[in-house]
Amino acid sequence: MINKSNFSIFFLIVSTLIATGCSESLLINEDKVFRYNEHSNISSLDPIYSSTLRNIWPVNQIFNGLVQLNDSLKIKPDIAKSWTISKNGLEYKFLIKDQIFYHKSKIFGKDSTRTVNAKDFEYSFNRLKDTYLGSPGSWAIKNVNSFKAENDSLFVIKLKAPFSAFLGLLSMKYFSVVPHEVVDYYGNKFGKNPIGTGPFKFKRWEENIKLVLRKNNLYFEKDINGTNLPYLEAISITFLPDKKSEFMEFAQNKIDFINSIDSSFKDQLISTDGNLKKEHSKTIKLISGPYLNTEYIGFYLGDKKSQIQSKKLRLAINYAIDRKKMMKYLRNNIGYAANNGFVPLGLNSKNIVDGFKYDLVKAKKLIKEYKTENKKEKIELKLTSDANYLDIVEFIQRELQKIDIDLSINIVPASTLRQGKSNGKFEMFRASWIADYPDSENYLSLFYSKNLAPNGPNYTHFQNNEYDKLFESTYNEQNSTKRKKIYQILDSLVLKNSPIIPLYYDKVMRFSQMNIEGLTTNPVNQLNLKRVYKK
Repeated sequence: MINKSNFSIFFLIVSTLIATGCSESLLINEDKVFRYNEHSNISSLDPIYSSTLRNIWPVNQIFNGLVQLNDSLKIKPDIAKSWTISKNGLEYKFLIKDQIFYHKSKIFGKDSTRTVNAKDFEYSFNRLKDTYLGSPGSWAIKNVNSFKAENDSLFVIKLKAPFSAFLGLLSMKYFSVVPHEVVDYYGNKFGKNPIGTGPFKFKRWEENIKLVLRKNNLYFEKDINGTNLPYLEAISITFLPDKKSEFMEFAQNKIDFINSIDSSFKDQLISTDGNLKKEHSKTIKLISGPYLNTEYIGFYLGDKKSQIQSKKLRLAINYAIDRKKMMKYLRNNIGYAANNGFVPLGLNSKNIVDGFKYDLVKAKKLIKEYKTENKKEKIELKLTSDANYLDIVEFIQRELQKIDIDLSINIVPASTLRQGKSNGKFEMFRASWIADYPDSENYLSLFYSKNLAPNGPNYTHFQNNEYDKLFESTYNEQNSTKRKKIYQILDSLVLKNSPIIPLYYDKVMRFSQMNIEGLTTNPVNQLNLKRVYKK
């Protein structure tokens, strides 16, 4: 009888042989194949459509941009060798590296490849702003006034207004470089036939079954010892739709890593202190760290007649929630209690912004004052959420009972929640904010009055002149230390006015097999496999 696991390996080898032809190595060493699963099919491998993690992860293996982030979110050169920024913050000049080759393709002609030049970036940026293509990342280029290849090695970008977080924005996969002749050849099928410069190249894709990437032997990066990256020979991605099936595959050593786990397995693997249980320490590796995601409750302040207009009421609610207790018993401390600002720990390793500590006495005092001032005997509020966070909102409901607030819960589909919070339909709503780019500005923009929803991310409709002036000043501040201090003042102003209830800062949890080395974590939950290997 043929072992199922061995058959899978054999199928991968044979199918890869067929795909690669005689010019490639004859066999894939299974010990050098990294296997992971996605719960739904990848929609496109064209970087201009890389808006979700399931798309971003493989795109990150295939493509490069001007700059990249390390695991500490520091901006590092990628295809750009170096750059300069004008004093007024409006002009960015990038010097392009020599001898960066595209993946081999017959479309390039007899040489099967060519080097990247500045005109490729001009072409790639034009695709991002092309309304016909409809990239979800088109917003990222709206502040760009112009971009031009001055010659083969110099690419110049001019902004409409200074934006200190622009380099971080450029690290997004939307800004990856693509070859015009390959895109022209495939047209709207380029997303199924991608050619980039990354550590891995596209080989085979059976939708909803498997995606295979192979090592790019022309890749330009080396490790500290001068060894060519990547170490792996291939990446194999499967598409099992549910987390339980994925976990069983992981338990049987059929995939090498999982990113977070189904809640039903949480107590089985993780102790209440957020660490891997001792009985699994010899069979499973766990790496974790801050994730740029803040979970929060928003107050809609656009209705001037609402009782939510009372800052005293909003402050009382913030003091009434024991966030540490919530994290321990509902999430096994997978995440960090949001006792500081709205900006998460992934951007501030030491968040010094003084936030809301659990203080039931203070909460009750504020409620008593509110009732007296407003001649209220009873406070009734409604909190809207989707079903995935039912345990969290029920916990908040119980906490608010202690300060005599009758909180009803309205559970709606996730799509209804998104639409409703954009249109001001809910007085209180549960929400998440996952960073688009690694800068505190991305979080603090949620409270800028010119970003009112539905045209911007200010779902609370918070408006404050002092806040707006400070926020605008950050765009002209190129000194990162000074800018960070302004960010801290802004974050403090958010808490002082309480348009939101920060609940917790999320955490990246990665489980891998014991033989996986070089797998790291980072606050944007990017998957970097160029330094991963199996021992």
